[in-house]
Amino acid sequence: MNKLVIMLLLPFLIDQPPTERVIARQGKVSFFSYTSVEHIKAENNQVFSIIDLDSGEIAVSMLMNAFVFEKALMREHFNESYVESDIYPKATFKGKIVDFDPNMEEVQTRIVKGVFKMHGATKELEIKTKIEKTGNDFVITGTFEAMVKDYNIKIPPLLRGNIAKTISIDFNFKYEPYES
Repeated sequence: MNKLVIMLLLPFLIDQPPTERVIARQGKVSFFSYTSVEHIKAENNQVFSIIDLDSGEIAVSMLMNAFVFEKALMREHFNESYVESDIYPKATFKGKIVDFDPNMEEVQTRIVKGVFKMHGATKELEIKTKIEKTGNDFVITGTFEAMVKDYNIKIPPLLRGNIAKTISIDFNFKYEPYES
């Protein structure tokens, strides 16, 4: 039976051109919270992303407990009280780069539209990005703002002055050809 299914599907599989993908195994995401009381910044260098060059589809996945802070106590509060990384261990983004041309050698400024999931909440985003191509490699960078309330993150009244309502998020991904 399995051989019959394979034989029936084989012509369809052969006619499909292989999709070309690029991968970033150690992308970087950082965030910054500015208030008059305290500045909080953190960086995560363990972010995974992949792009299908044929369709422009992009996916990003990051472990929330991989963010590194200036102070250990900030990291503890971030993981235990705010993003609850034991319950919500990762954040993901799935979307598409609008009008992406993987053959263009000059810098492209493009919009990435997609869905960002974090802390059990889902938000549609449109992010302006800069895409640079060098040979077969791509570097994608950008910045966007995230409102804490959009992701169901509860800030105790005593600490509301220490954490901004809007967080600035920067990303930098270097993609290389994906070899399966």
